[in-house]
Amino acid sequence: MTTSFLAEAFETLTPSVSSSVSTETIPSRESVKVVILGSKTGVNNTILSLYKLGFAQVNEWSPLLPTPNPGEVMSILTRYILIN
Repeated sequence: MTTSFLAEAFETLTPSVSSSVSTETIPSRESVKVVILGSKTGVNNTILSLYKLGFAQVNEWSPLLPTPNPGEVMSILTRYILIN
């Protein structure tokens, strides 16, 4: 898994205060959304498969949301990536 992903729990980082002048720049972040569309069983099985691969915790995904298509649901995962 790419190390540039940050967990949502770290969305609000508090900058540390230092008495010395720092030339270090704070990287910008951008949200990226991963969407799974399919049947309830298909979406749940995919979320579990991605969890087993270490991609994301099950509770990081949104609840199953209905789509305009009958019998289809979706779940969304939001990650934050560093932008240089």
